[in-house]
Amino acid sequence: MRLTFNKETDWREGVVLLFDKPLEWTSFNVVSKVRSLLYHRLGYKKIKVGHAGTLDPLATGLLVVCVGRATKQVMQIQELEKEYIAKFCLGSTTPSYDLETAINERFPIEHITQQKVKDTLQVFVGPQMQIPPLFSAKLVNGGRAYKLARQGVDMELAPSAIEIYEMELIDYTMPHITVRVKCSKGTYIRALARDIGKKLGSGAHLVELRRTAIGQFNVQDANTLQNFEEIIS
Repeated sequence: MRLTFNKETDWREGVVLLFDKPLEWTSFNVVSKVRSLLYHRLGYKKIKVGHAGTLDPLATGLLVVCVGRATKQVMQIQELEKEYIAKFCLGSTTPSYDLETAINERFPIEHITQQKVKDTLQVFVGPQMQIPPLFSAKLVNGGRAYKLARQGVDMELAPSAIEIYEMELIDYTMPHITVRVKCSKGTYIRALARDIGKKLGSGAHLVELRRTAIGQFNVQDANTLQNFEEIIS
């Protein structure tokens, strides 16, 4: 699994790239940028480029991009456990469970203590069934759930099997809590915010999300897009 590269690299042979995805970029935006740079800077007219695990536009952090023959490893990398740093706002909810939509309900938080939060987080450690957010890329009757949700279509998504391996409270500054989560493929951190809020007898939504690791890959080793462009120029 080749991670190093320079101007002389044979990209068709396969390279795995680690990027720190910027805020508001889609994962597809990053893939398109890499493909465009390889074409315009290095002359690769036809080359496979794909990412191994989507990050929402409002999330930052580690995005693994596979080039050339390394695209055969995409499915294998997607199966690896993920680690996130997530900031939740307690006491309010949104339809999308994050900042994509406006607050629709408010709840009391006076009864919530730091110890109660710590105890509640541990309840979620282990295998479980999680209901995905309506604002997600899940397929519903041939359409994407988020498109139907934006149209106001009433629907219910089937729960998915996930596993939370570790959950740790790293900051408690009410109404916000910051949590480190290590979890399986398919886990929606936005849905976790929803469920934690309910378990606390309140509500919650995701306000910040950063992916820090995928298996052995870490965001500390990731390139920015600007840095990548400079290296191959």
